[in-house]
Amino acid sequence: MSRFIESASIALSAIWANKLRSMLTVLGNIVAVTSIIAVVSLVQGLNASVSSAITSQVGMDQFSVVRSGPTFSDEEQQRAQSNPRVTLDDAAAIRRLSSHVGLVMAQAQSGAEAKTPQEKLDTLSVKGVTKEWAQLPDTNVEVGRAILASEFDNAKSVCVLGYDAADRLFGALDPIDKFVQLNGIPFRVVGIAAKQGSLFGQSQDEYAVIPLKVYQRMFNWRQSLTLVIRPTETAFVQTAKDEATVALRIQRRLRPAARDNFGIVSSDTFLAIYNTATQGIFAILIGVVALSLVVGGIVIMNIMLMVVTERTREIGLRKALGARRKDILWQILTESVTLSTFGGMIGTAMGFLVAFVISRLSPLPAIVEPWAVVMGISMTAIVGLFFGMYPAMRAAALDPIEALRRE
Repeated sequence: MSRFIESASIALSAIWANKLRSMLTVLGNIVAVTSIIAVVSLVQGLNASVSSAITSQVGMDQFSVVRSGPTFSDEEQQRAQSNPRVTLDDAAAIRRLSSHVGLVMAQAQSGAEAKTPQEKLDTLSVKGVTKEWAQLPDTNVEVGRAILASEFDNAKSVCVLGYDAADRLFGALDPIDKFVQLNGIPFRVVGIAAKQGSLFGQSQDEYAVIPLKVYQRMFNWRQSLTLVIRPTETAFVQTAKDEATVALRIQRRLRPAARDNFGIVSSDTFLAIYNTATQGIFAILIGVVALSLVVGGIVIMNIMLMVVTERTREIGLRKALGARRKDILWQILTESVTLSTFGGMIGTAMGFLVAFVISRLSPLPAIVEPWAVVMGISMTAIVGLFFGMYPAMRAAALDPIEALRRE
């Protein structure tokens, strides 16, 4: 242990005596690790943001029935086009035949022109929903109230506006009980939804919610619906999916061997698609950036070879005075690993700084993961060890007599 400490002390002294050369030596590692840490932090932030957005939009404890699920080939796409529309009869069948389904809400969505005396929006997302909408846990009306069940049943022209939609259409005015025209039809504003924020710079609060019956009069009543389904308990999500599948197959009179002519999607479905689409891209991106570590390692190896040449007489003298091969080996390896790790530490700090600046100046989020710190520093230590091995072995193999003769 004492010999190792002695070798480390000698190596650190040599590094400190040549500060400028040492800094230039690790510059490649600093740039490489900065790039890797910045990319990893941005990728982790992007993954977390997308996962959060999908979960908040779809919900972990709910799923949806749609006309067709995700398709991955032309053949699947052609089959999906022949699927029948999802209707309110399908929703009624699921309610009737599924014991573990607690809520079934039907919804549809289109764009409409929105206008008030103060402002006009060329396109505002309009969601037509059934009365179960008010029972969803993520339905949070911050100002005013939700649409009443009687207003759904009687197809009243009332609406709940998203936070940003209300702000843009009414400005500083109180929107409650005032009217907004959607495609020329006046709707009384009864509530303002709580702010959801934005995703990649895109507002999630520019929408209007209206009763589905009114929506179907405004738009194409033959439009396929989306059924949002929640189980009676979170633990019964898969059971509720199975029961909904059986209920729809019975409702549509499908034979046992016939494929489902509808799709069931959940947050897991979208997360799986996202991960499939991005994992390879992110891996290649990080791999390409990591190649610069190899360049940094080669620079360290070249410098260490030069160091060995410069200190040939010193190494010969140490061996003549009793230093063993492994002492010389440890000295050179310690210097190489220390240089490389020092560059890794600086690069890790700079990588987080770059990721933070990018997240501040753009919609891209960044997350600092503890394992990224360990990865950045350990990778550079391994690079220093690997590329320092050859110069260290060459130094350890020097003959002390020949080394002392060399000028």
